[in-house]
Amino acid sequence: MKKKLGILPLTLLVMGSIVGSGIFSLPQNMAEGSGAGAIIIAWIITLFGMLMLTRIFQYLSIRFYKINDGLYGYVRAGFGDYIGFNAAWGYWISAWMSCASYLVILFSALGSFDCLSFFGDGTTFESVIGGLIFLWLVHIIVLKGIYRAFLLNCLVTLAKIVPIGLFIVCIILAFKVSTFKTDFWGTPQLGSIIDQVKHTMLYTVWVYLGIESATVYAARAKNILSISRATFFGFAISSLLLICVSVLSLGIVPQQELAAMKNPSMALVIEHVVGRWGAILINIGLIVSVSGGLLSWLMLAAEMLFLSGQGKQHTVPRCFGKLNKASTPANALWLTSGLISVLIILAHFYQSGYNTLIQLSTSMVLIPYLLSALFVLKLAIQRGKAYLIMIGACGSIYGLWLIYAGGMSYLLLSMILYSVGLIFYLYARKQRSLSAFSYLHDKIYAVIIIGLAIMAVLYFYVIPQ
Repeated sequence: MKKKLGILPLTLLVMGSIVGSGIFSLPQNMAEGSGAGAIIIAWIITLFGMLMLTRIFQYLSIRFYKINDGLYGYVRAGFGDYIGFNAAWGYWISAWMSCASYLVILFSALGSFDCLSFFGDGTTFESVIGGLIFLWLVHIIVLKGIYRAFLLNCLVTLAKIVPIGLFIVCIILAFKVSTFKTDFWGTPQLGSIIDQVKHTMLYTVWVYLGIESATVYAARAKNILSISRATFFGFAISSLLLICVSVLSLGIVPQQELAAMKNPSMALVIEHVVGRWGAILINIGLIVSVSGGLLSWLMLAAEMLFLSGQGKQHTVPRCFGKLNKASTPANALWLTSGLISVLIILAHFYQSGYNTLIQLSTSMVLIPYLLSALFVLKLAIQRGKAYLIMIGACGSIYGLWLIYAGGMSYLLLSMILYSVGLIFYLYARKQRSLSAFSYLHDKIYAVIIIGLAIMAVLYFYVIPQ
């Protein structure tokens, strides 16, 4: 491949992956279960934890510069093939679930226009048809060339920053300290500060998904420093946008009123300041942003499945490790788009909205994040480097906290999806004439996943609630 990606396109990929649909619903999502004080505490914890994860991905990209498989390759190098496979599997499922959630929120935004009200909350029959058409149009764009798709992603990411920037300027000018102080520590109905922070942090994790996206394209980058710098720049700029939107909105609309708003709540917040035209602008910005987010995550999902399928030692069937003439992982892309289509249809019949999809998507990716942090902690202990031990320990503790904050229900549901991956893994091993498990801890890990998956099936589908 002659074309290589530099710092700018990789930074815009990170920003495009992080700043998707989540930021437009963030004011309501966070105010729904927390007061301003708890939200600020949650952001402090999140910034520190995500900075540690950013440093972890920067360190891994430089230290293991010969590994071109991103997050999957790092975990595989640290813990073996099966655990590495689960990192790729969880990340891949999280990515295409994110795509489905983007389509739901996209058509929910379109439904906010009077002439398109038939799209409703994004799960109506009309939304399903529209979502499928739009998904497969994006599929065709990516199929025609990964570098063309990257160029389009850069343009869309730059375009969606404009309405977000305008929103921030408007609410800074209209910010009222008295409104911000109202129910600063929340109401009794919201529970303790710890409960409020726990509720809020699930959304802060969701909006940061994609922080590692530059590492996924390590094989296509110009050099290792491009990956490391793009990861940090993407994190820093996106953090500024996310915090301003979520915190400053509480100076425009009181917490209880903000919590009751329909999403995308950014549109209703700015409507309080400048009128209806501001809401229309934000909804247009949401449509542009979600379209770009869908493009980014569809590319990332297909790339992750491709990375784990190429070569003699990798962990999914060989057919997914092939590129077409346009350097696109076509087989991986076809499977990914097909599963997104199924999920959109299921969301219609079961009325699974945006929040349900993002919570399950977040639960799926938390384990790959935790495994990456544990790998750095393992290396740090072996090498006796205090600074690295601190980063690895903090990243690991933060990863465990995120899994706890996500709740046991979604963790158990994610185990069902992880257990299904075992079929893929065993078939790939047989295809390559390799033993099913290379280490004893692989067998233990597989037993734990299957055991938790059985518990989940019994709890959710067999035992009467």
